[in-house]
Amino acid sequence: MDGTDLLAERFEAHRRHLRAVAYRLLGSAGDADDAVQEAWLRASRAGADGVDNLGGWLTTIVARVSLNMLQSRRARREDPADLTPEVGTTAGPEQEAELADSVGVALLVVLETLTPAERLAFVLHDLFALPYEEIGPIVGRTPTAARQLASRARRRVRGATVAPDPVRQREVVAAFLAASRGGDFAALLALLDPEVVLRADAAAVASGATPEVRGAHAVAETFSGRARAARPALVDGLPGAAWLVGGEPRVVFRFTLAADPAGDRIVAVDLIADPEKLTLLSLTFLDELS
Repeated sequence: MDGTDLLAERFEAHRRHLRAVAYRLLGSAGDADDAVQEAWLRASRAGADGVDNLGGWLTTIVARVSLNMLQSRRARREDPADLTPEVGTTAGPEQEAELADSVGVALLVVLETLTPAERLAFVLHDLFALPYEEIGPIVGRTPTAARQLASRARRRVRGATVAPDPVRQREVVAAFLAASRGGDFAALLALLDPEVVLRADAAAVASGATPEVRGAHAVAETFSGRARAARPALVDGLPGAAWLVGGEPRVVFRFTLAADPAGDRIVAVDLIADPEKLTLLSLTFLDELS
């Protein structure tokens, strides 16, 4: 086995962790897989000779790729001088761990309110325990500045409006699927955020899906009269649906709802059809729980 094959084998052992990091940074399964693939290309070109902590090294690569994707996708402007000192951060280790656990389902929508650097600092430190000494170089800041970024993000997460009711989220997705099957265009529009985006991965596109559709009217047109065979499900704990063939998922729909208490508007739908991606998803069918 040559060096590249050995690195590939070791990379695969870390793939699930790397995908989890990228997914929580990017909020999209498709983007997360793209980030992991780009990380592999960079790692294979660089080689791992002399790398003592392969997992940490790969995590750093994925984080840098994800940060570039966030900055490109969202084009957010940041003021490097606007780094206020830490205030009101008296939580101990147990409370910090509780915070990391509590934001699981709501995390993706809450993180949309953060700048890319804040998002990366918070996720890497609070959810994946990466030290600020390693986070700083990724975001181009000192460890102290990285700590301040995470602190500012943490305050925003704590101060965010109460997370949407998960029961209500399921009801919204169920209503959306019913409206889709029945071709109820008005009902679909009522459930969609005006700026909603529908994203499809490469496998779904190869089967005829449009790579990206934006706006409530366009997304409602895409779904109207369809989704007849889709079953409501939790996809990695988030509301969604799946289309099965022979008992196996062929297409998964992941829904992201607005980060407000009502949570009654869909802000994003990810269409996942790549077989490898599907094997990494955790699916719980809601019709089997009722």
